[in-house]
Amino acid sequence: MSLALGLKQLQLFALCLCLVPRASNADLSFLFGNITLFNVNFKTPALLGRSITVRSNVHIDNSVDPNIQEDSHLNTYSLIKKYGYPAENHTVTTDDGYVLTLHRIARPGATPVLLVHGLLDSSATWVMMGPNKGLGYLLYEQGYDVWMANVRGNTYSRKHIKYTHLHAKYWDFTFHEMGVYDIPKTIDYVLNRTGFPQLHYIGHSQGTVVFWIMGSERPEYMDKIIFMQALAPVAYLKHCKSPVVNFLAEFHASIVLKLIGVHEFLPKNEFIVMFNQLICDETTITKEICSNVIFLTTGFDKLQLNETMLPVVVGHAPAGASTKQMQHFAQVRRSGDFRQFDYGWLRNHWRYNSITPPAYKLENVKAKVALYYSQNDWLAQPTDVEALRRRLPNVVSQYLVDYPEFNHLDFIWGVDARELLWDRMLQNMRSHDTDNTIDTSN
Repeated sequence: MSLALGLKQLQLFALCLCLVPRASNADLSFLFGNITLFNVNFKTPALLGRSITVRSNVHIDNSVDPNIQEDSHLNTYSLIKKYGYPAENHTVTTDDGYVLTLHRIARPGATPVLLVHGLLDSSATWVMMGPNKGLGYLLYEQGYDVWMANVRGNTYSRKHIKYTHLHAKYWDFTFHEMGVYDIPKTIDYVLNRTGFPQLHYIGHSQGTVVFWIMGSERPEYMDKIIFMQALAPVAYLKHCKSPVVNFLAEFHASIVLKLIGVHEFLPKNEFIVMFNQLICDETTITKEICSNVIFLTTGFDKLQLNETMLPVVVGHAPAGASTKQMQHFAQVRRSGDFRQFDYGWLRNHWRYNSITPPAYKLENVKAKVALYYSQNDWLAQPTDVEALRRRLPNVVSQYLVDYPEFNHLDFIWGVDARELLWDRMLQNMRSHDTDNTIDTSN
């Protein structure tokens, strides 16, 4: 065995020790190719102060409700249409050539609200839980004209006027380009189509990141926002507890790219195996959770996870991302700063006229903002959210969800999300509407 390979083994072993909490003790091993990198005994993981080992009799098998099985295969448009809501598909082409799909639950003449999904997600996230549990449907029922974005690289936005998704050049983007190109173009399209001068904005996770970037780099768009509501807001990741993000932050690119793909984020089996052993064991809810990279990145909350709907969740997520996008999150974690992509000191100097990438100008985000966050969020830790709040100039509301186990995905999929959060959001939206007499009739 070469010295270089031995060092890689030692590095990976050390990292995984860091990713597992001190009070854990379970059998853990990781194979890379034909080589066992480590095999250590740990206790069941106790992440964020509690064990995620659970008792469950739920199994995803052929006995699943056929209606749920069908929903797991339907796209966003078909889901909306199936449940009797007015569904529309729209297409937006960005200034740099990406062709984006925009979904709408149409209520012409009503105040528009733009929903922007998180990392590895899509527009389906707002409706896939069904009419009684999807925020998209709830907003429509409350009288809003609901628009749901899809950023470049996800299931619904994989086209370009010049490249296909098989070209390396297609995947040369991070969330920076989403904030500079995708969201501004989407906002312009919605406002032009509806005739409104402003819209409501609701972002989850990465959907908040791209808003901060838009405000920083294209501050004129802040005048087009009635009110921005940030669910699980991400900017700083200094205290991030996601083992996937922390792994990507610590390891050299040559190792990482072998595990997650060079252009499109396509984690290999070895990558999934390592993290599902850190997070799950044989008693965890289902194997579907432990093999799904979105859960491995964000974690999950047993009590707020609708187990019956798991086939729908795994049918729609993960929805795609670029490797460069994931590396950018890792850079934010490693640097402790919210700044543009780091190309290395030489290319940085060429692109930015500085050997370090410039920090985003959060002081430019002058739209009214509400921050909603939770204790049990691996990506948006309260300390980091507080750091963000101090930088934003117009935070009008800040709310820590009154449920200690509330998780990053509970903001959109939680069984009790309406009672714990959404009703408060709706009340805040009403207080900022210019016209509080919205018609909720069909």
